[in-house]
Amino acid sequence: MSRFAEVLGRLAATIEARKGADASTSYTAQLLAEPARAAKKLGEEAVETVIAAAQGDKAGVASESADLIYHWLVALAACGVSLDEVAAKLEAREGTSGLAEKAARKT
Repeated sequence: MSRFAEVLGRLAATIEARKGADASTSYTAQLLAEPARAAKKLGEEAVETVIAAAQGDKAGVASESADLIYHWLVALAACGVSLDEVAAKLEAREGTSGLAEKAARKT
């Protein structure tokens, strides 16, 4: 397993453990309690990642990507979507051209 996959798994488990935690002591619990806020933060981090990438800021892309992935995992958890559900969608697209996959979604 890659280092990234290991870290992602640990982070997802930590986020899951924060469900129902005291929101006054946990930022993650705050976001989990407010799915709309979690979604907004995900969008903000996506924009910050795009800006860093457009500027060619390698360190910024790495840092903002970490923020983006954290907030993506929180948004998934807040919406009740598992990583296995995301993996199933990715697996269903394997071996399909990106252009063909996008065209198929329009129908």
